[in-house]
Amino acid sequence: MPDSSPSSSRPPQVGRRTLLGAAAAATAAPVVLGSASRAAAAPAPRKKPRALPGGGDLGPNVLVFDPSTPGIQARLDEVFRQQESAQFGTGRYALLFKPGTYSGLNAQLGFYTSIAGLGLSPDDTTINGDVTVDAGWFNGNATQNFWRSAENLALVPANGTNRWAVAQAAPFRRMHVRGGLNLAPSGYGWASGGYIADSRIDGQVGPYSQQQWYTRDSAIGSWLNGVWNMVFSGVEGAPAQSFPNPPYTTLATTPVSREKPFLYLQGSEYRVFLPEKRTNARGVTWGNGTPRGTSLPLTQFYVARPGVSAATLNQALEQGLHLLLTPGIYHLSEPLRINRANTVVLGLGYATLIPDGGVTAVKVADVDGVRLAGFLVDAGPVNSPTLLEIGPRGASRDHSANPTTVQDVFIRIGGAGPGKATTSMVVNSRHTIIDHTWVWRADHGDGVGWETNRADYGVVVNGDDVLATGLFVEHFNKYDVQWFGQRGRTIFFQNEKAYDAPNQAAIQNGSLKGYAAYRVGDAVTSHEGWGLGSYCYYNVDPTIVQHHGFAAPVRPDVRFHNLLVVSLGGQGQYECVINDTGSPTSGTSTVPSTVVSYP
Repeated sequence: MPDSSPSSSRPPQVGRRTLLGAAAAATAAPVVLGSASRAAAAPAPRKKPRALPGGGDLGPNVLVFDPSTPGIQARLDEVFRQQESAQFGTGRYALLFKPGTYSGLNAQLGFYTSIAGLGLSPDDTTINGDVTVDAGWFNGNATQNFWRSAENLALVPANGTNRWAVAQAAPFRRMHVRGGLNLAPSGYGWASGGYIADSRIDGQVGPYSQQQWYTRDSAIGSWLNGVWNMVFSGVEGAPAQSFPNPPYTTLATTPVSREKPFLYLQGSEYRVFLPEKRTNARGVTWGNGTPRGTSLPLTQFYVARPGVSAATLNQALEQGLHLLLTPGIYHLSEPLRINRANTVVLGLGYATLIPDGGVTAVKVADVDGVRLAGFLVDAGPVNSPTLLEIGPRGASRDHSANPTTVQDVFIRIGGAGPGKATTSMVVNSRHTIIDHTWVWRADHGDGVGWETNRADYGVVVNGDDVLATGLFVEHFNKYDVQWFGQRGRTIFFQNEKAYDAPNQAAIQNGSLKGYAAYRVGDAVTSHEGWGLGSYCYYNVDPTIVQHHGFAAPVRPDVRFHNLLVVSLGGQGQYECVINDTGSPTSGTSTVPSTVVSYP
């Protein structure tokens, strides 16, 4: 799509220091009359580009409905037909519903499709019908139902239960289901999700075949079963702690949380609501009057459209605007530089950033309160040292009162084509909250191979006091997660080791067999994790042995609760769970080996 910015053809912004220096030089330059060669005037300084406008149209891939809109179901079906099996396609859509009541709808969601209500509360926008994710496109297997989301709606399911059979990168946020929620596909085939936050499900949640799930700060009627790893924090109605049988890890509260920003309508004006931070959170943030937080008018956002340049996006940020990324694909020739405290970067419909030429996609300064939410970073074919950096190396400021949040920000290396990155996400700023991410080195699709989409490290945490709630990191050539900061905490971790390791030698880590999925650095004295799982499926060489899933220094304040490792069908094996502790997996039976408490 064409660049919607009026400044895209203008010269780049010249820094204030440069302008002042040029003006001073012009003032001080001597002029010798009668000598043409010496009397040439100093060149005039280049003008700064005109200010970019805030607000504006959301573009053709944001479909906005109200209860009187004709043909809503037909339009929903049209988008679904296009996106149902387009796992690595270029289509991106946001389906937005104005407050009101809608009846007789079934919004089936395919890839890169988000559906959301435009009220301040989910109950402002009610669908008498369903928002459905199923797996007919993949023969009833839901393990690849990635990249789709539902947010800020109330549902009254047609048959009493809504089906949401998803895998990674498919958040269910601020939803009110006036009935039950089925997390499995029709036929109860394989499923590998998932994430719920700030939602109320009046009836029963049935995961059935779901291998793992994380639910945060919500309320549920009941929970039916568990397969390997079901984790709850701050959930009213959650089952009691019982890991490993049933495999429930239950925390009464979430230590710190701040819900994702969201678009809503105030009258006819679009605004973005910014929920406030909660400590020891439990239950939903809505339902008792106006939600707590602040809001920004859309006029304070640069509304970006695909095709806009990175220079223009950075100009908007420097100008003091926030960014709203409308659905589509954005190529970046330079990093997005977020240097201002409290900046919001919000994506709609899985807006996708692709760094070109080996640059980093996003760099955040060591400032308070940045909110990154709702977009995908896709590695480019030239290796990037990093794809997302939260704070510069050595960042040390205290952000406890107003942390940076990274929510529904997903990273992919390969799959849609060749991509490479040495490290995907680096977190240097203290107190950062990573609330639901899937960082994925692709194991299928285009541009996939042990060296083709090489990516050694998934997430590296250097900052102190970082909290991860819902951490999904998979298939990296070496360590999937390395945590060097002090007082780090992770609630729920899901991992698969790289399927495509060609042989044992390819993953040899000094004297150790394989790289841990989750490694805590040797100098760390305080760390804690709850409900962490790592799985192996070495399908190129099933004889590969992985020594352990987790590695950490043995110290009293480095603690883990409810760990598991699983060999999927005997394709590779683990010798231990954490360090040298825990029974080995064995044979072809997919049975977890668990450690309830460590050390």
